[in-house]
Amino acid sequence: MKIVIYGATEIGCLLATEFFEDHDITIIDKDETRTDEFNKLDISFIQGNASNIDVLKSADIKNTDIFIACTAIDEANIVACLSAKKYGGVRTICFVSRQEYKKTLNFEKNSENFCDFFIDYIIWPEELLTQEIFRIVTVAHALDVENFADGRARLLEYKVQPYLDIIGKKVKDCGFTKDTLMVGLTRDSQLFIPNGDTEIMEGDKLIFMGTSHSLDILAGTFFHKKEIVKSVAIIGGGNVGMMLAKTLEKLKIKTKIIEKDYERCQLLAEELSTTLVINGDGTDLKLLDEEEIGSADVAISVTNNDERNLLCSLLVKQLGIKRVIARVSKVLNIPLFEKVGIDIAISPKNSAINEVRNDLLENDVDILATVEQGQGEVLEINVLPEFNNKKIMELKFPERAVIGVVQRRNNIIIPYGETEIKTDDVLIIFTKAENAAIIKEFFKVK
Repeated sequence: MKIVIYGATEIGCLLATEFFEDHDITIIDKDETRTDEFNKLDISFIQGNASNIDVLKSADIKNTDIFIACTAIDEANIVACLSAKKYGGVRTICFVSRQEYKKTLNFEKNSENFCDFFIDYIIWPEELLTQEIFRIVTVAHALDVENFADGRARLLEYKVQPYLDIIGKKVKDCGFTKDTLMVGLTRDSQLFIPNGDTEIMEGDKLIFMGTSHSLDILAGTFFHKKEIVKSVAIIGGGNVGMMLAKTLEKLKIKTKIIEKDYERCQLLAEELSTTLVINGDGTDLKLLDEEEIGSADVAISVTNNDERNLLCSLLVKQLGIKRVIARVSKVLNIPLFEKVGIDIAISPKNSAINEVRNDLLENDVDILATVEQGQGEVLEINVLPEFNNKKIMELKFPERAVIGVVQRRNNIIIPYGETEIKTDDVLIIFTKAENAAIIKEFFKVK
């Protein structure tokens, strides 16, 4: 695969290092000076601005598979991606640092005026970091996790442990999280597709599909009762701190957030419902002790300064917190954090690299996923005009299958019986491998 990366930044270097052995990599950057890391790699380098058509021509953009813009300037990344899309028709991945850009760009793609002039995938690393921290805090290790639709939809598999409340209940009575569907169940090594009356037994393996966020909540609510987190202390009330607190509130986890800036505290107090907002310095040991931060189950330091996060983490460790998570801006600092005893050091840049890796895998193969040693398959099927406006309940499949996700432009829909599918929708369908060909044939023109 041919990949062009715009931006010789730390993220650009990480991406090139990750993919240069298996892919043809070209770096574009305004600065002629390259770091030693880049010079060690077998990649091409072009000096210039990627919003310039002549520079894109030099990079052979028309024969490129993926264009990734990851400079430190959001506007430059957006213009470069739009230029690459317009001229080369290439798949584009754009890094942004501001939430409003992601919202605006996704809105444009979702609007009725949708055209071919758009950015395929917008990555806001802080959002990915928030989601990853949330999973670390609340979600035990699943047996299997597969990502679809640019990571916004997932498949998750869990084993039913003997202490779970859902044992003996029918699927329809479990009250599983909104925007999730149970699509498969493995019992005695045999996979089948359940219905609402299927009774859940100890040792079953349950397979769910849904939005990434809803599956995080599902796992945190139903599948790890022995290690429930009841209280969390967050140091840093920036974007990550606020998004994390909002998500924890939904699970009714008692949350405190410490923020140094008074005006930011006022905003946090307006945005958050049950979180206790404390105006103070997270490096003040006296404050941490007075606010009983040491009694929290987990402490998370997510300021935008590595040195401050390290100091805050060490202080809360001194107060006796068993589990400490720290945000690390510079990836090279992660070993240092771990060496001095921080339980989990996590970088938004690493989260973003993982997301790009998933994207490359998803767009490089035809079969989305197989599960349970190949017994189940996840199919991706485009809806033809013959099925336009058909309700899910009206589709009489010749074999058992579940439409787990409907992707409409850039929207992710978790369907139910009354949901209508539209021409050009992309259906993500779960079925047994032996029935996959029959389900594919069902959706072909008759």
